[in-house]
Amino acid sequence: MKNLMEHMGLDPGRLHFSWISSAESTKFVDVAKKVTAEVKALESKEKKFVKTKPKVA
Repeated sequence: MKNLMEHMGLDPGRLHFSWISSAESTKFVDVAKKVTAEVKALESKEKKFVKTKPKVA
């Protein structure tokens, strides 16, 4: 999955998987806050979501 995301021009840090049971509401809140913080940190480094077209000579 990481290679595919990089090929598409997306930072692999934007994809997160977590197994959370419906009984684990506090875990859901913690994971949601962590993912939100990580994605916001990536936004400051990235300017675009879409890979730019290569320049052809």
